[in-house]
Order: sequence, then structure tokens, then C-alpha cells
Amino acid sequence: MSAHSLHSSPESLRSARVGSAAFLTVKDAALYLGLSPHTLYVWRHRRVGPPSFRMGTRGRVMYRREFLVAWIQE
Repeated sequence: MSAHSLHSSPESLRSARVGSAAFLTVKDAALYLGLSPHTLYVWRHRRVGPPSFRMGTRGRVMYRREFLVAWIQE
């Protein structure tokens, strides 16, 4: 284990992962957009905000990075 990983906070590790992932969880998408996860859940319920979808057998809500970028640029 490197010295860097011993001092990395969960938030900094999540930020690094958000920077390279094609699909983002609600928490990661919120971090990417500078919003709270709750805001994304409310927007999803109201059918506003960036497009999302459910992935996997558990139906986890996910966001495509390219769709977030397009939504920001609208």
C-alpha cells in the first residue's frame, strides 16, 4: 500500500473515479455536477434534470457522463 493511499480521503478517491468513469452513480453524478444527491433524486422524480437510467439486476440509478456534459451545455 502506498503512502498516498494511506492519506487519501474517500472523497478524493471518489473524485478521481468520477473523472474517468463513463457511467456515474447518483452520488458521483451529484459530485460531478456540484449538486446534492437528493436534488438529483427529486429531479428524477419530477422528470427534469439530466437523463438517467437503471442498470443491473438491482436497478441502480446511473447517469452517462456524456449525457451530463450535454445537459450542462444546454
